[in-house]
Amino acid sequence: MPSAIVTGATGITGSAIVHHLLKDGSYDKIYSFSRRNPGYQDPRIQHVTLDLQSSAQDMCKALEGVSAEYIFFCAYLASDDQDELSRVNEALLLNFLEALELNGAASKIKRFVLTCGFKQYGVHIGPGKQPLLEDDPLLENDAGGVSWPPIFYYPQQRVLANAAKKGGWEWVATLPEDVLGYARGNFMNEATALGLYCAVSKVLPGSELPFVGCRANYFAFNCWTSANLHAKFCLWAARAPGAGNQIFNVMNGDTESFQNLWPRMAARFGCHIPDPMFPNGGIPDTKGFKNYESSTIRLKNKPPLKASASALGLSTDPAAESSPTLFLQVDPEKWAKREDVNKAWTQLREKYSLDQRAWEKATWDFLTMTLGRDWSCVGSMSKARKLGWTGYVDTWDELEETFKVLENEGVLPPVDQLKRDF
Repeated sequence: MPSAIVTGATGITGSAIVHHLLKDGSYDKIYSFSRRNPGYQDPRIQHVTLDLQSSAQDMCKALEGVSAEYIFFCAYLASDDQDELSRVNEALLLNFLEALELNGAASKIKRFVLTCGFKQYGVHIGPGKQPLLEDDPLLENDAGGVSWPPIFYYPQQRVLANAAKKGGWEWVATLPEDVLGYARGNFMNEATALGLYCAVSKVLPGSELPFVGCRANYFAFNCWTSANLHAKFCLWAARAPGAGNQIFNVMNGDTESFQNLWPRMAARFGCHIPDPMFPNGGIPDTKGFKNYESSTIRLKNKPPLKASASALGLSTDPAAESSPTLFLQVDPEKWAKREDVNKAWTQLREKYSLDQRAWEKATWDFLTMTLGRDWSCVGSMSKARKLGWTGYVDTWDELEETFKVLENEGVLPPVDQLKRDF
């Protein structure tokens, strides 16, 4: 029976992979790597306390006697400095691979699965060609005649491909988008911020739920990725014939928009949809929704569409030339600092014994990007489908299931009681 290693086992994607490895039943040994012990209670799991920022030599000592056929690398270190982000995360993977080489574990590897994401396409810096395909041009080496901000997935993928070629094993990189899931103590999760925004809005006078972002975003089409579906995909990709040495989009399989999801969230939390939703026309540089503060953020780079513009006949088109703009009619970071908002949160926290850390660590800045952009982010699943992948989940079902988990974990108030009490 095969064995597996999961790095970043306390994160949302890593913990989901551990969970599904246990459900799979064909793995007799699972090593969970992280700086803190996630506390899995199963004889097949062995936790290894590992600091991926340490040297390869130090990691080699921590990995004594550890090896596996399949490795799932989900570790990630955040930084606001894009150059530092790229440097640090490339080093994490490079040193880990060197440590496996030093302790002899690399000789046992069959396939190594690296979790990346849709920043591969530069969705965080502007609109790209739709739908997004795995062989779209990389945003580097002056693609389209532009110098692009560093994207750390590229050097990671090169490091991994070189190590695999040298060692005679295979690799896979996955590209999930806006992951929906939960890991205890980890609040870097779009669903957490959205759920907190909805719950607090229920308590505020009028229980209105204004859309945070711009009008264009409300109508745009997007894809999401369930952490559970991504985990199932990783297990499939680790052993599927023909999947080795490839990059794959991993989405739920449906295409959604906030014009569909937002009213559902309002109904779930007992909020009212304001009409008009965009009283100022949803136009950048106008004031925010009613008495809320808005924000307009002009990005300094060209849109990723520029890299494909010549091939698309759009080399002089404004869509490929104009610097992207984010517009929030309710700036979530400013909203979360308001006195009335914090008073409402305190009511919820004390009434339902909620976790204060969720509020303090909620990724409001992530909502700034995902709801402020005026472009769609839709990826094709055709590449994986052609190799036999059949997984699918409904995005609303996954979002609602994540809300339920957050309620059970004391992050969000129990919604039925919330609607009765307020």
